[in-house]
Amino acid sequence: MNATTAIPSRNDDVTMTCPVCTAMFTPTGRRKYCSDSCRVAAYRRRHQPAPPPTVIPPARQRKAVTIYQCPDCQELALGEQFCNDCGTFMRRVGWGGECPHCFEPVGIDELLNT
Repeated sequence: MNATTAIPSRNDDVTMTCPVCTAMFTPTGRRKYCSDSCRVAAYRRRHQPAPPPTVIPPARQRKAVTIYQCPDCQELALGEQFCNDCGTFMRRVGWGGECPHCFEPVGIDELLNT
């Protein structure tokens, strides 16, 4: 082995690093932690309950809340991509829903800009 290579010290009875707070300390006996508070913290970390499982919500279709507009007759439709009047496919305008007063399709952008 090369003499210039640094070999890490394995002399644990001189100094040791606390696994909780990473402080250097001189152990006495079989002590692994620098203080009783670090020992208790390590015990709590080992015995804490498992976190609850992550629940991913089910996927929802966006088509039902999307406003489409016919490029020919400028008709708006909620959730329908085909214009029955012109027989063409519509373009997506954005998110929206029905107006609570007249039940016509209204985009969110129209509501926020007025």
